[in-house]
Amino acid sequence: MSLDDINLLDLDRFQRLEHHEMFKRLRAEAPVYWHDNPSGKGFWNVVQHADLVTVNRNATMFSSEIGGISIPDPNEYEQGGSGLDPRGLMMLYTDPPKHTRYRTLVGKGFTPRMIGLLEQYLEHRAILIVDNIIENGSCDFVTDLAAELPLQAIAEIMGVPQEERKMLFDWSNRMIGLDDPEYAGDAADGATASAELYMYVNGLAQARRADPREDIVTKLINAEIDGDKLSELEFDMFMLLLTVAGNETTRNTTSWGMWALMQNPDQYQALVEDPEGKLDRAIEEILRWATPVYHFRRTAAEDTEIHGQAIAKGDKVVMWHTSANRDEAVFDDPYRFDIDRWPNKHIAFGGGGAHYCLGANLARMELKLIFREILQRIPDMHLTGEVDMLRSNFIGGVKHMPVAYAPGVKKNPGPITVAGTLRTD
Repeated sequence: MSLDDINLLDLDRFQRLEHHEMFKRLRAEAPVYWHDNPSGKGFWNVVQHADLVTVNRNATMFSSEIGGISIPDPNEYEQGGSGLDPRGLMMLYTDPPKHTRYRTLVGKGFTPRMIGLLEQYLEHRAILIVDNIIENGSCDFVTDLAAELPLQAIAEIMGVPQEERKMLFDWSNRMIGLDDPEYAGDAADGATASAELYMYVNGLAQARRADPREDIVTKLINAEIDGDKLSELEFDMFMLLLTVAGNETTRNTTSWGMWALMQNPDQYQALVEDPEGKLDRAIEEILRWATPVYHFRRTAAEDTEIHGQAIAKGDKVVMWHTSANRDEAVFDDPYRFDIDRWPNKHIAFGGGGAHYCLGANLARMELKLIFREILQRIPDMHLTGEVDMLRSNFIGGVKHMPVAYAPGVKKNPGPITVAGTLRTD
């Protein structure tokens, strides 16, 4: 493959998992690479680990707010999207000090006590999720298993009744999957999904104002620092971010991780035999391997340079996490899945700095809970068909993954329900 063959806007190539070969070439020959865009302004691409960390940690020079975090500018969108410019309103689309203020306010809903209580709740949920499929001997790993724990966790965090959690799944898929024919109903479907979610979370906020509870919605609408509170629009935007980021990323990481284990049965068996000794490092390798968010974009706030390449004020700079997590300069044999890899300097949660993932510890906890349950009870899962990937160069989405295994027995006999509420009193 030559540089002329590279097209980072070809979503079909990402769906076919051909992007790794393109990034391997770029890391070797053009670590800061200019890419034309037929439908808008071209963009620089940062593909090496060290350069990505440099860009990500310098929010003053490389802005999330000026042009947003996606390759197209907000005014370049001709279809989909929320219909609302999120710059300066959603945490992902802000720079310090605005970002610092926003993160401090929403952080009041993610206290160690709340996360600890959530872990106790989700530990039981992981058992029930495996119970729900274990007698069947087969399932769609993504929809029947991987999707459930993050979905139930986000529903609990948001105060959404568990019986309504599938609405979050639907809205998230429609907002993220605009370029995938399975999820995109029409050109405006992403905007419709966003509007439906906004209306729903507004209803939640109104309900919690009338009937406060010990949940994160109540904490967020009441969070205050020196008289400063989240506006209604900021609250709505954060709930949208929580719905997508807390659902899509962990679901896809779980799916990528199980796929990798099934492709490496010796490592699968090693984890089955010693989950407590090996699972923590295995989770870090699964995060590196999956890199569920392929890229984020920044905009140069001033003339600068990256890796000796001049970057002009206003230029788009796209950071490719999926490339950095395969960087040969950082990871030995980076295309080998290795549950014993250590140290593991992956940047699946970002390269540090202001925008380091707020939910990193929650994601690690969910991954450990569900994999521990799978490893204890399903030691022989294997693929029975093709893995169906999302058509996207933004999210490394696994849509469907048919698997089979020896049927087992439930830990909790009787009908399985999803009702239940995390209590903090």
